[in-house]
Amino acid sequence: SRSYTGLVEDCCCDYETAGSLNEQVLHPILQELVKTPFFRYFKVKLWCDCPFWPDDGMCHLRDCSVCECQESEFPEPFKKSSGVLSADDVICQEGKPQAAVDRTLDDKIFNGWIEIDNPWTYDDETDNSTLQAAMTYVNLQLNPERYTGYAGPSAQRIWAAVYQENCPQYPSEDLCHEKKVMYKLISGLHSSISVHIASDYLLDAFANLWGQNLELLYDRVWKHPDHVRNLYFVYLFVLRAVTKAADYLEQAEYNTGNPIEDLKTQSLVRQLLYNPKLLSACPVPFDEAKLWQGENGPELKQQIQKQFRNISAVMNCVGCEKCRLWGKLQVNGLATALKILFSVDGENNQNQPLQLQRNEVIALFNLLNRLSESIKFVHDMEPLMEKMERHDSNPTATS
Repeated sequence: SRSYTGLVEDCCCDYETAGSLNEQVLHPILQELVKTPFFRYFKVKLWCDCPFWPDDGMCHLRDCSVCECQESEFPEPFKKSSGVLSADDVICQEGKPQAAVDRTLDDKIFNGWIEIDNPWTYDDETDNSTLQAAMTYVNLQLNPERYTGYAGPSAQRIWAAVYQENCPQYPSEDLCHEKKVMYKLISGLHSSISVHIASDYLLDAFANLWGQNLELLYDRVWKHPDHVRNLYFVYLFVLRAVTKAADYLEQAEYNTGNPIEDLKTQSLVRQLLYNPKLLSACPVPFDEAKLWQGENGPELKQQIQKQFRNISAVMNCVGCEKCRLWGKLQVNGLATALKILFSVDGENNQNQPLQLQRNEVIALFNLLNRLSESIKFVHDMEPLMEKMERHDSNPTATS
């Protein structure tokens, strides 16, 4: 049996505590939180506007095209916020439904909002950019992260670009601690995405039968111990960002124009931030003070910040719309965690008051929820994974 025990590497919390806190505290609260009107909507540019491979055409894959809705179908606040939609007839191209983003919005509970730049993300995602008109509001509850059929050279090239161009392919011993942290964040996020594909997989397209693909979970995550460890690492890293920003997040306005729902949202946020079990068992999940300490610290921070902006830009090259949505949201959430833990920009501005945009808060909590779901699924599947592992190491043995 390969159970995960002891401290999660580079963290201040052990596997057992992280797992039990997730099961008892974080997962139940986060599941409720992401369903609230405030956290259900995300603002995103869904155009496939790739800055790296302009001649590729992979963004026009048949499986990933979507149906644009008429202007009359959208609530007034959305139209005022971006002025994006034309009154032209519906333009719809055939595509597999599991790859397309459902753009339905509930105008009774939805209001638009404005964003400004986050220095950790590619800067075409905000309203002061020239591409503001491309922004779309998406109801995340209608667009779960799951299997979409997106695979092959296009998908492989995305991950190759993220790893090879922006962080080392394998974390070698001579790498500085900061770059190892960056590698583990990306690897852990990759593991989480694989877990969600495996947990909600299209088993039979003809019957539209969805379920768990345990072979995929085993092959992509479980049989690589580093993939599991890095999943726990990124989970604790993002949790640390949320707890560090507790004062700010408690005071934030979760206003959607629905007072009852908004009060519930604020209550759930406080339950999460100030849960006594969390505060006593794992008060500091990750110690960010250990980073950027040498004389090259500020320069290294700017370098890694630039690399993470490149990772953010790579998300524009994802050839499947729903994958692009969740890739952008989770990279945005990770960028928000980095912003909270490592100041606003590459300089040492620790005395600046923290400022988060609405989209950043939405991305941060939705990312933590996705990581929480991944941790829970891996934990729940551990007996089956160990059984598969025993069979893998001794295929002639009977179960």
